[in-house]
Amino acid sequence: MHPSRRHEGEPRRPVDFREYHSRLTGLGCDADGNVLPADAPPPPWLDPEPTNWNPYDSRNEFEVANFLYKKCQMPQAKINQLMNLWAASLLKHDDNPPFADNTDLENVIDATTVGDIPWQSFSVRYSGRKPDGNVPSWMTAEHDVWYKSPRLVAHHIIGNADIAEEFDKVPYREFVHVDGEEQPRRRYGNFMSANWPWEQADIIAEDEKMHGAMFGPLVVGSDKTTVSVATGQNEYYPLYMSLGNVHNNVRRAHRDALVLIGFLSIPKSNRVHKKTKQFLKFRQQLFHSSLSAIFDCLRPYMAEQYDVVRCGDGYYRRVVYGLGPYIADYPEQVLAACIVQGWCSFCDAHRSNLGPGADRRTQAVTEALIDALDPRVLWDEYGIVHDIIPFTNDFPRADIHELLSGDLLHQVIKGAFKDHLVTWVGEYLTLQHGEARAKELLDEIDRRIASTPYFPGLRRFYEGREFKQWTGDDSKALMKVYLPAINGIVPDDMVRALAAFMEVCYLLRRSILDDTDLIAIETALERFRHHRQIFQDSGVRPTGFSLPRMHALDHYIRHIQQFGAPNGLCSSMTEAKHIKAVKEPWRRSNRHRPLGQMLLTNQRLDKLAASRRDFERRGMLEGDSLSAALAELAADDPPAMGEPIAAEAQGELDDEEPVLAQDEERDDEEDDVVDGPTVHGFVELARCPVRGLPNTLQALSEHIGQPALPSLLRRFLFDQQNPQSDVPGDEVSLRECPVINSRSRVRVFPSAVATFYAPSDVSGVGGMRRERIRAVSSWYNGPGRYDCVFVGTDPSQQGMRSMHAARVRLLFSFRQDDTTYPCALVEWFEAVEDEPDGCTGMWVVEPDLYADNSRHTSVIHLDSVLRLAHLIPVYGEDFLPINFDAVHSLDAFRSYFVNKFADHNAHEIAF
Repeated sequence: MHPSRRHEGEPRRPVDFREYHSRLTGLGCDADGNVLPADAPPPPWLDPEPTNWNPYDSRNEFEVANFLYKKCQMPQAKINQLMNLWAASLLKHDDNPPFADNTDLENVIDATTVGDIPWQSFSVRYSGRKPDGNVPSWMTAEHDVWYKSPRLVAHHIIGNADIAEEFDKVPYREFVHVDGEEQPRRRYGNFMSANWPWEQADIIAEDEKMHGAMFGPLVVGSDKTTVSVATGQNEYYPLYMSLGNVHNNVRRAHRDALVLIGFLSIPKSNRVHKKTKQFLKFRQQLFHSSLSAIFDCLRPYMAEQYDVVRCGDGYYRRVVYGLGPYIADYPEQVLAACIVQGWCSFCDAHRSNLGPGADRRTQAVTEALIDALDPRVLWDEYGIVHDIIPFTNDFPRADIHELLSGDLLHQVIKGAFKDHLVTWVGEYLTLQHGEARAKELLDEIDRRIASTPYFPGLRRFYEGREFKQWTGDDSKALMKVYLPAINGIVPDDMVRALAAFMEVCYLLRRSILDDTDLIAIETALERFRHHRQIFQDSGVRPTGFSLPRMHALDHYIRHIQQFGAPNGLCSSMTEAKHIKAVKEPWRRSNRHRPLGQMLLTNQRLDKLAASRRDFERRGMLEGDSLSAALAELAADDPPAMGEPIAAEAQGELDDEEPVLAQDEERDDEEDDVVDGPTVHGFVELARCPVRGLPNTLQALSEHIGQPALPSLLRRFLFDQQNPQSDVPGDEVSLRECPVINSRSRVRVFPSAVATFYAPSDVSGVGGMRRERIRAVSSWYNGPGRYDCVFVGTDPSQQGMRSMHAARVRLLFSFRQDDTTYPCALVEWFEAVEDEPDGCTGMWVVEPDLYADNSRHTSVIHLDSVLRLAHLIPVYGEDFLPINFDAVHSLDAFRSYFVNKFADHNAHEIAF
């Protein structure tokens, strides 16, 4: 092996260029809408004095309010108790706590004017014909809809200085030049890079007075949610809004760019009337009428005039709004598109033959069919509900069939994968082997899943996958480990079908896709359509595959071209928002008519977030509260000459570095997001070395049972001092290798942290992510944990051909000739074939052994490590022992799959 050094730098991306829209250019202007000269600075902010914390008395008071109300969500009684204890401790100083009690705290938050968007409501009542005799209660009830002004919410998002650098003012087309290709590739990422915003800008720009304006497409999502399964009245119908200008990564990370703007009404009826046509029609029309009323305030600014709004970068801009993508799961899509359950909301393929190639639905064609055909024909032959008017009809340039976006979570991950494919595998085993044997095989699949080696962020299925209720995270976690578990138990074509589907899924979930990715998606889809035939031939799906959620895959290439990367418009964002906006506020209520309390809680949380953004923009929240208070005291009473400063007094300048016992878990976080800066990646040893190990090379090698460590280290030094050598240190004579300084001290570390660019995974706004690489003899007081990593070995190649998998046995550093080397002792794996496995699409590796069957081991520089690698055993057809433990998985098998489905970054590099 000849590991290649990698240095910090920008992520490796092709050189790109952008073509911006020439007429909707987002020119800066003043508060009256007058365009400023190109070199004019933005108008000054009319800010209060930097010492003005209004409505708070001080930074400390704001930080306490934010900590108690938002971060800790401390109950009222406990806040009152805390303030009493605080007051008691300050009596001798004749001082008071920040707040008298919980009521005082809430009153101060309520007095905030920044970010104050009040809740409004309107009521809807049934106005149709009522039956004689007993009138259903839903016909006489008032159905309340609560909402915030979408215009003010749009101002709030546009003016958010925290995301000003992740906000596109102009639609653009992005292209990448690739060496050896004549034509540049079109690239799709953030929403404004796609076709639909450009096409809308073309239409808007037909009106010359709109030239120079900024297009602000609304991204809307709705999804009913349940706050508790233990109570009766537990459903809420939240409505969310964002803007398409916001970058996808910011919207996915929320960052106050996805905002709760309403609670739609959920009409209730008894069992007798619940399925009646009148009730169903009223419920559907109530949905559309409510949305139309909520967004009515933006209608004038969609075509007739523009709205002058101050942006986060300080400039005012003239904004033209438009209804943009609608995020919804399939039932919501059916409701929004006014179609019949079981039909496709995107195309007119018949429900009995859902497949590629059908014509796209449009509202114009739908209205023509309604005018020409009988309602029964519309229902049976076209899947059209004729007597519901979609809310988009009330707004310019809006067609609901065009605006519905694909939903990766419910259509692909929970729908096609978990609800269909995983279920079909179980049904196949029952049909093929009988119920008793099928249960044994399913138990074996569960044991394999439970025995998967540890990996950061990987959900553990300790008892297999027998859940009563699946979440989206459960489905995503199962997808990462399912393929190796069924390999050898089901036919190869079934494995190929799932592998092709997962290839499609992981390609769709990338943050940036170009023309070649679209071709790859279509190619994988064709493979999936071909291999899934085994489910029909075996009798699992005798009627075929006319399933709306699975059929939705046929439309994703167009979704990407129209709206950009699908992960920026996925209902996983709204479902995650449910927790903060609906479920936690409900839990904080007293459960008696909780909606009003939930609205007030959300309003206070929004005000706290707006205050923090305002204080940060004004430079008032640098450092922490204690350092700010110490600096203020120092300014009022500077220390005498020679008096130690506060930081020194706290030991921050102490040269002594704390050490850890080998099994101590101070750094116990598995993985995390990193906000930046955006670099390709680097690996660093943990802060603290291990305590109690020998610190000389010879003694350490004896202690860990690696007598060859000194010679391996000499060969390592040869590679470091001869980087241009064609012969790696493993192959040269030991006499040619440098001699290790006898005084060199070795420090062993329990872990290292890899930080790398992975925008398609859960990451910071800059697309950065980090994960911990462990090499410890005891983990959580149990057996040791020695993780696997990708090591760069051939930068001239791509994918797995450019790197090797290795298992880290020791993380350490030593000093030689005034240079400190961070290192890893690794055991190598070699690829079994020159290509990935034909069934799973994953590379198969096996331990690299010498002639005496000992492991090929090397010392490598930490710079050659890319990140963690996830290896899953090739189980074959044999059953695992009943009590097999995952801690033995990396030692007990002859070969392993390199799991490219462990996360999206692994999928992008381990091909």
